[in-house]
Amino acid sequence: MASLYIHIPFCVKRCIYCDFYSDTCMDYFDAYMRALLCEMEVRRAEWQDQPFQTIYFGGGTPSQIQPCELKTILEAIYRYFQVAAKPEITLEANPDDLSDNYVASLTALPVNRISIGVQSFNDKELCFLNRRHTAQEAIDAVIRCKEAGLTNISIDLIFGIPEQSVGSWVRSIDQAIALDIPHLSAYNLTYEPGTVLYQMMQNREIVPVADDRCAQFYSMLQDKLTDAGFVHYEISNFARRSKQCPSGQISLHNASYWNGTHYLGLGAAAHSYNGSSRSWNVSSIPDYINGHYSNNPVPFCESELIDGRTGYNDFVITRLRTMWGVSLNELREKFGKQREAYFLEKSKYFFSINKLKKQGDYVKVSYKDFFISDAILRELIVL
Repeated sequence: MASLYIHIPFCVKRCIYCDFYSDTCMDYFDAYMRALLCEMEVRRAEWQDQPFQTIYFGGGTPSQIQPCELKTILEAIYRYFQVAAKPEITLEANPDDLSDNYVASLTALPVNRISIGVQSFNDKELCFLNRRHTAQEAIDAVIRCKEAGLTNISIDLIFGIPEQSVGSWVRSIDQAIALDIPHLSAYNLTYEPGTVLYQMMQNREIVPVADDRCAQFYSMLQDKLTDAGFVHYEISNFARRSKQCPSGQISLHNASYWNGTHYLGLGAAAHSYNGSSRSWNVSSIPDYINGHYSNNPVPFCESELIDGRTGYNDFVITRLRTMWGVSLNELREKFGKQREAYFLEKSKYFFSINKLKKQGDYVKVSYKDFFISDAILRELIVL
């Protein structure tokens, strides 16, 4: 099984924190859609033997695609590739795009999961982040999807927003829980070079929230969601338990990135991984389009072979992000006894201070130390 990612890089306006490739100019929209279909046809031979278990429309703002255009893309996917019998098909959406008519049209398509970029249920924080919806519009969008039968819903929240209070953060978490959604992703606000947010920090217009306060926000999130019946299965992701899903309604697509599943990325700036190499398309809509209508029909992209060191590092970093952790048997089978010994030697200190724990064959980051996992991972990789 494999996963398919489709990048839709168009936004009405950019959020101040976003460093994903996107563009607010819609002039290339139609040509981009045609180029996307062309790339599918060109690359289908690479993936004929790997059925897609998950299909994910990310962005950008994929809900800028009209349902009829989404239908065309989905039909092409089924025409050019093998798709599993019951795939998870996710559409990222902005709350204000999810009108009654839009949601009703989605129910006629095989889309069965919606990931809604809420970010906060505080209007002041939404305004600061340059989001184009209000807290009430976000609530209404979730309710509208549920009433239409699109119940597999995930929402995104952000913590560590400048001047964000504990009370505001608690209210956002409580509102998310009250909406009775099966999945939630929460991210610590980061200051990526090239973003408006980063420039605001450089100009001293804002002061980032202190690390200890962000750690407090994260701990509160863990406690409240655990009490509400969510499984914390990855650093930023929580899945709610139910009678139908007693282990939590985990996002199969998200999990595929952390368990080594092969994936194909289509569209400008999209990445692909086939187990032995990685590739990524050019981060330019015009160049991506031109790549399909020049003498060479393959879009401009770069690639790299994954050597033993890179493969080991990727394995450790992705697995330790999850509640499942690193399987020592799998590590040994993939990379040999020498790498296993290196991993265990580097882990000794973190075992001694209870930052890592061993359960049977698995090594895991201690639950309460997920927030500082990046610092732990840096010590376990091969430089």
